[in-house]
Amino acid sequence: MIGCHIGRNFQVSVAGGSYQDGLAAMVHGAPPGMILTEQEVYGDLLLRKPGADELSSPRKEPDLPVIYTGLNAADTIENAGNKNHTNGTPLTILIPNLDRHFIHIKQYQDTNRTPRPGHASFASFAKYGPDDDAIGAGIFSGRYTSTIVAAGFVAKKVLKAFGIEVFSFIKEVAGVSCGEMDSAAIFDYTNRYKKMRHDLDPFYQEIFVKGRLTPEMRFLEKMAVLAQVENEIDDIRGKAPKVTTKEVIEKYGVHPVIDCPDIEVAEAMLAACNKITKTGDSSGGIVEVRVTGAPTGLGEPVFYKLDGELGKMLGIGAVKGVEVGAGFGVKDMTGYESNDQMHSENGKVVFDSNNAGGITGGLSTGQDIIVRLAVKPTPTIDKPQHTVDKYTLANTDLAAITRRDPTIVGRIWPVAENYTAMVILDHLMAHLGYEQLKAKFAR
Repeated sequence: MIGCHIGRNFQVSVAGGSYQDGLAAMVHGAPPGMILTEQEVYGDLLLRKPGADELSSPRKEPDLPVIYTGLNAADTIENAGNKNHTNGTPLTILIPNLDRHFIHIKQYQDTNRTPRPGHASFASFAKYGPDDDAIGAGIFSGRYTSTIVAAGFVAKKVLKAFGIEVFSFIKEVAGVSCGEMDSAAIFDYTNRYKKMRHDLDPFYQEIFVKGRLTPEMRFLEKMAVLAQVENEIDDIRGKAPKVTTKEVIEKYGVHPVIDCPDIEVAEAMLAACNKITKTGDSSGGIVEVRVTGAPTGLGEPVFYKLDGELGKMLGIGAVKGVEVGAGFGVKDMTGYESNDQMHSENGKVVFDSNNAGGITGGLSTGQDIIVRLAVKPTPTIDKPQHTVDKYTLANTDLAAITRRDPTIVGRIWPVAENYTAMVILDHLMAHLGYEQLKAKFAR
């Protein structure tokens, strides 16, 4: 496969599959001197992992990462204090699959002759033949997006050092939509939502907070811990705090399931999803990503336009559309309505609107960058659908018996957030270099 690599300055390669031994993200371009721990990375991975709530697949993968390369194994000289700091070499983050059992593999074996409509099953078989990794859909499973979350966390951490924040939320699910809100309010909400998820995730508490897996351990020691965890998944999951929606709202000011900054709308989204799920079907929606603090002029013209690069988020499984700013809504506007007029205030340019989503000509304007992703309904559903036997081409029907998500929207927003961070950092590295060159010739 040659499509599993992205970036020019901040580069990421991903590998693995849903029922292989695990997945991996290799990050090129992370600066030296940065402290990075598995606990931090897992703090984002737990936002995407399955089995976390009623709207995600019942698969019980804990998604516990292990940083394999890219960190100093010890102080480079005695008492240097740089053990576990990034050293500028490629970072490799492994995410072992711990919840893959024969009963689940057999479910796929029993149905793999008949491609799932709406999934990559048929096209991947046509491309890769009978050796196609069809158990759990391989790299075409949503499971591979854990690698994007892991790599994107590194990018997000670097961006934060430059005052750039990337955050996302669920804009719409099952036809229920959230109204417009200020970026500061959304940022505050998403941070509280993440804290809630960290506090209530039993693996975060049992494995990291209680020190069962630490940066001081060698790789094989960490893997020994994960081998134990593989046999304790149900026990650890059973330690999750039993809290009600009311208790979560009172303590954190967020909805316990839906990352939507309007709690009443979030509850309506959940009800709408559950109503569809009861019929055996699935639902889609919209995820919105925002970037604040990006410098003006970030991006390149023509083939590397910033909005064009963000459009590559069509590479996220289940994403069927990406829009920036007003997006497709511009078709119903006049030029006067669409244009973001500007004026000067206290020596700064201020825009009257942001229909461009913070990007014009492929370059950032200094406004908030706003991107939305249209997420299709989960293709694996519990309803009979027409398909074919991919070996004989005989017509047949299929109803899913494998583990599945009622909606993917709730697991896409962390992926979109961290994918966006990778794109922004890739451009920021070029931008900072260009600004240094430009300064040498400034008059």
